[in-house]
Amino acid sequence: MTALGGEVSGPLEDPGGRAVPAAPGPLPPPDPVVLRLEHVSKSYGAVRALDDVSFEARRGEVVGLVGDNGAGKSTMVKVIAGTTLAEAGTLSVEGVERRWASPQAALSAGIETVFQDGGLAAPLSVAANLFLGREVFRSNWLGRLGFLDRAKMERETELALSHIGMTRVSPRAAVARLSGGQRQAVAVARAVIWGRKILILDEPTNHLGVTEVAEVLRLVEDVRRRGICVLFISHTLPYVIEVSDRIVTMRLGRIVSQYAASQVTTDQLVSDMTGSTRGGVK
Repeated sequence: MTALGGEVSGPLEDPGGRAVPAAPGPLPPPDPVVLRLEHVSKSYGAVRALDDVSFEARRGEVVGLVGDNGAGKSTMVKVIAGTTLAEAGTLSVEGVERRWASPQAALSAGIETVFQDGGLAAPLSVAANLFLGREVFRSNWLGRLGFLDRAKMERETELALSHIGMTRVSPRAAVARLSGGQRQAVAVARAVIWGRKILILDEPTNHLGVTEVAEVLRLVEDVRRRGICVLFISHTLPYVIEVSDRIVTMRLGRIVSQYAASQVTTDQLVSDMTGSTRGGVK
């Protein structure tokens, strides 16, 4: 059957009268927005940690998130990572509205987070921390009995650590014996290994030396090129400007400004963070 103008309006028919399914049309282009928050609010008693926050981030984009202490950055990260539930508003990942039942649900959806404290299990080895909850079992009958493939996990851990310049740390070393900078680097390596859609780095350069900082910033660029969205939270504004595509400033639980990283200065960001300017969107 043919509609006016010659367009197919229903199933085609072959000469024998049998219906032939029409060829499927082109799929709609994928939504580049991988993360969207709409009108999200969260309070702790009388303190309004997030106040009607709307935010979005795209695939392959590095978004710097800055603000003074108490601005709402950490609470926003916790809402995205599933460790805190918002009281109002919605959170969507790849266009699907989500309400996390647990942090594991956010992990399963492809969201990896490095919190300020690193979130590592100090008594365990470096390799055990990188594969915590994602343990690799042996491929033979021993795996069916619950035996781990420690050698494989240690090899992959060593490779991951080498990518961020940590060549002197053994995968078998207990995290409790590492320095603060080494622990932070291990946490970053774990997030980079497993991050599939969204990688959240909350103060990832804390306690790191100059060489380790450079490696972390290089890793962020590598992750961005893989099409993964990165949220980069830091008080070190030059690092934020260097690594970000866009910078979002928060103050008193609200987003007060957004800039292309190439068009903003540290002075402007400090002014927005402290409230001496009204901010803007550029």
